[in-house]
Amino acid sequence: MPPLLTLNRSTTLKRLVSAALLVMPLLTVAPELQAAPEQYVLDTQGHHAFIQFKIKHLGYSWLMGRFDNFTGGFTLDADAVDKSSVKVDIDVASLNTNHAERDKHLRSPDFFNVAKFPQATFVSTKIEKTGEHTANITGNLTLKGVTKPVTLTTTYIGGGDDPWGGHRQGFEATTEIRLKDFGIDYDLGPAAQTAQIYISAEGVRK
Repeated sequence: MPPLLTLNRSTTLKRLVSAALLVMPLLTVAPELQAAPEQYVLDTQGHHAFIQFKIKHLGYSWLMGRFDNFTGGFTLDADAVDKSSVKVDIDVASLNTNHAERDKHLRSPDFFNVAKFPQATFVSTKIEKTGEHTANITGNLTLKGVTKPVTLTTTYIGGGDDPWGGHRQGFEATTEIRLKDFGIDYDLGPAAQTAQIYISAEGVRK
């Protein structure tokens, strides 16, 4: 009986060693199985990305506008959303409120002064997940030569493969800025001290 017991123990030990040798390579590879951060370019060519703004007119209605030309994208880390990032460059002269004379005035030194400050930028500095499909994206907005932190309240809309062999992800975001914070101090009345910004962004994976 003792020799048989010794044999069983030896066999069991060999099996444990063999199993360990099989598992160890899997443990080594496991971190590599995590999804790598993916880079996306905003689909501005297909007109599936929008930057719009609105500001109150005399407190009676909303004046609506948009920026027609901008570029940028985002890096999405599905395993760690806080490590994702966003960067957008805006051609301020492309502003459009559907009124030529008003747009000309908005491009002047009274407002955006596009001759001196042709570009606005947003670069994220922090992303904090707030829900299953929501996050706050904080970053530096540079407008009219002034850089201030702003926070975009962001909602994930959806993502997946498109009919053309690409892969897309879409979000929408809102924020509000004080005009005087960015050197825009033209008197528009007490109801027009802030502007609301709405962004709809569909990105195509590189």
